[in-house]
Amino acid sequence: MGLAALSASTVARPTAALVRRGQPMLTHGVQSGDPQAGAITLWSRADRPARLVAEVSSDSSFRRVLRRMSTPVVTAGSDFTGQLRMHGLPSGADLHYRITPVDPHDPKRAGEPVLGRFRSAVADRRPIRFLWSGDIAGQGWGVNPDLGGFPIARAMAAADADFFLSSGDNVYADGPVKAEVVLPDGRVWHNVVTPEKSHAAITLDDFRGQFKYNLVPDNRTWREFVANCAIVAQWDDHEVLNNWYPGEVLVGRSGYPDGTPVDPLVARARQAFHEYMPISRTSPDRLGRVYRKLSYGPLLDVFVLDMRSHKDPNTTDLETADDGGILGPEQTEWLIRELKRSRATWKVIANDLPLGLVVPDSTEGKPNQESISNADPGAPGGREIELARVLTELKRAGVRNHVWLTADVHYTAAHRYHPDRAAYQEFDPFWEFVSGPLNAGGFGPNALDKTFGPEAVFVASPPRPGVSPLEGFQYFGQVDIDPQTEQLTVTLKGIDGQALFTQVLDPEKR
Repeated sequence: MGLAALSASTVARPTAALVRRGQPMLTHGVQSGDPQAGAITLWSRADRPARLVAEVSSDSSFRRVLRRMSTPVVTAGSDFTGQLRMHGLPSGADLHYRITPVDPHDPKRAGEPVLGRFRSAVADRRPIRFLWSGDIAGQGWGVNPDLGGFPIARAMAAADADFFLSSGDNVYADGPVKAEVVLPDGRVWHNVVTPEKSHAAITLDDFRGQFKYNLVPDNRTWREFVANCAIVAQWDDHEVLNNWYPGEVLVGRSGYPDGTPVDPLVARARQAFHEYMPISRTSPDRLGRVYRKLSYGPLLDVFVLDMRSHKDPNTTDLETADDGGILGPEQTEWLIRELKRSRATWKVIANDLPLGLVVPDSTEGKPNQESISNADPGAPGGREIELARVLTELKRAGVRNHVWLTADVHYTAAHRYHPDRAAYQEFDPFWEFVSGPLNAGGFGPNALDKTFGPEAVFVASPPRPGVSPLEGFQYFGQVDIDPQTEQLTVTLKGIDGQALFTQVLDPEKR
């Protein structure tokens, strides 16, 4: 379903009559997320205490409601956001939903419903299509009202995907925007500016404001897209601030007093993330990290990682001991165990930090490394040791057909990893695909670290760093799985949805 076919109700603004009568209203549209067989998470936000009543139907007229649920009363404690995990839905179906805010004291006093659509997860052999990308409203390129919001959202909606894997940096909490930015060629980029988006996020309300910003009415294209395509969200650094790690004390960071501890900021950002993203509470982690597995029948399991919450300090990353510096022991054991248990043909691993790209971090004035690779092409060191263990365990267990998807570096690429080119060779060949940004500055390309033998089969990046979305260097990826051949096809796409590169992968049998 393209944007032209969407109901105007997905971006409905409060009417004057509702305001006068005092009915509750939904302020930031609707979203769905974390689809599983028969289940979905639905989300919205009211302007005051209310119950959010959600209905799901197989038709847009809602003549036959399949499921109806309501939240407890949403309050200021959650910034009036509410989520419902709805079960008992048919698998592999195009379903419509609407959420209505209802006065908690008078059920007859209800605001206007807002409508959306999602495709429920398949449980059998059917075609699967999903998108992935990340990096939203970064480097000062925010919601442009002249363009209807984020320009790339139109092409993403036209792809008619089963779900969208949002690969981190859903917001730039450390990235204020200005009303106007003059481009080198004289054109002017206009931004919507809100109070929370005019400075770096410090308070809980600041962090909440980052998520609200992406859902303002002027961001019509994005609001319509997320209302009509389920999201699978992970987080990375900019939900808090650039290149952060647990325990860090901020020094020399613009917008933050020296000596600011990052951990309280992380706690506020995590709360806002869970309040505003339609994420199920299915992570097995006792510390609240957001790693989890989503199953799409016999063809696909998606393993969503959290490579930020356990991250050790950014150093040169040449340590020779495995100290669990990127995933941590619990997440590493979970990933290996669940990959071994998976009987799906394809295992897609969503890594919010790239595996073989060198991502320098100079925020502390040192030659540190932000990601997994340490720029040393020799034997695994630092965080690479943890990755080496995962890859070797998969080889020994005969786990085939794992594909890694990432964003973070603001360009798009296809990397083929092979032990014949590698310093470390105890792994089977695999692919990693990179996409992004969605609406942020374009950068890249980054250097490849040869420890695991990556080859850049394809790269598309801007001619200079920090280019605006108006110059077109914005990217998303599309994955299609054919139920007959079981082939997985990855297509890297540009801002208008044009295919830049396609790779067809044949499944290896056990």
